[in-house]
Amino acid sequence: MSAFFEHFHFAQPGWLLLLFPAALLLLLRRGRGSDAAVLFPNLSVLVSLGTRVRRTAWSVGLPLAFVALLLAITAMARPVWRNEYQSRTASGIDIMIAFDVSLSMKIDDFIDRGQHVQRIVVAKRVVDDFISRRPEDRMGLVAFAGRPRDASPITLDHQWLRNALDEIRLNEADRGTIKEQGTAIGSALAAASVRLEARDAKSKVIVLITDGASNSGKISPLEAAEHAKTLGIKIYTVAIGTTEGRVDQTIQRFPYQEFDLPTLEKIAKMTGAEHYWAQDLATLESTFKTIDRLEKTDAKSLTVIDDTELFPWFLAAILLAAFASALFLALNPPLTS
Repeated sequence: MSAFFEHFHFAQPGWLLLLFPAALLLLLRRGRGSDAAVLFPNLSVLVSLGTRVRRTAWSVGLPLAFVALLLAITAMARPVWRNEYQSRTASGIDIMIAFDVSLSMKIDDFIDRGQHVQRIVVAKRVVDDFISRRPEDRMGLVAFAGRPRDASPITLDHQWLRNALDEIRLNEADRGTIKEQGTAIGSALAAASVRLEARDAKSKVIVLITDGASNSGKISPLEAAEHAKTLGIKIYTVAIGTTEGRVDQTIQRFPYQEFDLPTLEKIAKMTGAEHYWAQDLATLESTFKTIDRLEKTDAKSLTVIDDTELFPWFLAAILLAAFASALFLALNPPLTS
């Protein structure tokens, strides 16, 4: 019932005030008339003086006429079936997320609710939250290890994007998203830049999430950043991992801290963006909230109202009720004594 009243409206409800005098007219009709001039102790003696009054005409015909009057007043108030649509427009920020899925992202040096959690797990969670906060932006995803791979094209379908993010995997037992080992940061930035190059957007942004130094690929990170700069693309770099985090011996024979912070800082500075180093979950969440504020979308919302006039249906009902009333009165005329 509530859904009905969400859609049913009167465009000119002022006409409904006429219902009060109409109701008063009905009450006056039902009121008692004046007292009889001559009183008879017994009306049975008058039966033979004339024919009994036929009241059926007024008990049916008049209510039908009154229904037609009520429908006419309702029709003048212009009943409509209203649908409202929200039209949203944005100023247009295109964002590519370059997500590191090298085996070092398996290191569990993050703490969440007292439990050790892998870097890739917390990174996915925070990036997913970042996507959900920017419904007006077109976003895409590039996963990379020894080479980059498109995980999702630039799209406004953020559910598709979030599903793609959830499905990327580390290369364990040759079942990962990317089988080539390594960290090809330069190639990942180049791939993301190519996706943004053809876009007609007010602002173009790459968010790079990595826990290592570039050791693969045919282009260096700084060369890729220089190319992105010429295209007007800003690159926010996010290093993820603690100072105690180390690559496990199962990944490298001589484990060491892989961060190349100076290069990541140069990439961000060169393109007019910022560099962040998240060593814990709170800092990582704060980092993406900061990027969210720096690259704010100017969205506009417009309400579109679509009214379907119901007047023709009421007009048909008025004509039907009026015709039925007139027909009934014509076929059953009231008799007088």
